[in-house]
Amino acid sequence: QVQLVESGGGLVQAGGSLRLSCAASRNIDRLYIMGWYRQGPDKQREMVAIISSGGSTNYADSAKGRFTISRDNALNTVYLQMSSLKPEDTAVYYCNAAEPGNSYWGQGTQVTVSS
Repeated sequence: QVQLVESGGGLVQAGGSLRLSCAASRNIDRLYIMGWYRQGPDKQREMVAIISSGGSTNYADSAKGRFTISRDNALNTVYLQMSSLKPEDTAVYYCNAAEPGNSYWGQGTQVTVSS
């Protein structure tokens, strides 16, 4: 089991930046693929960015060039640096930790981008 706690969400104007953090309750080194997902109003949850234990990353097309995912295994924390935010980025952002047979979710953090 692992508990995930997101932080860093809030209200920001279009064009602004935010950094989300996801703190895990246990060592994530070599064990997990970590990721950020989001769910906007009346939308399905979608992948934003994922990072492997080795540091390989993958981004949704909507996030490429604007968002950066990173992980600090020593701190058991994953980050999502978001810049050039748009109103359509408004959503609840969820952290996920995945390993074979298990998937864990945080409670989510709200990001609201005003135009």
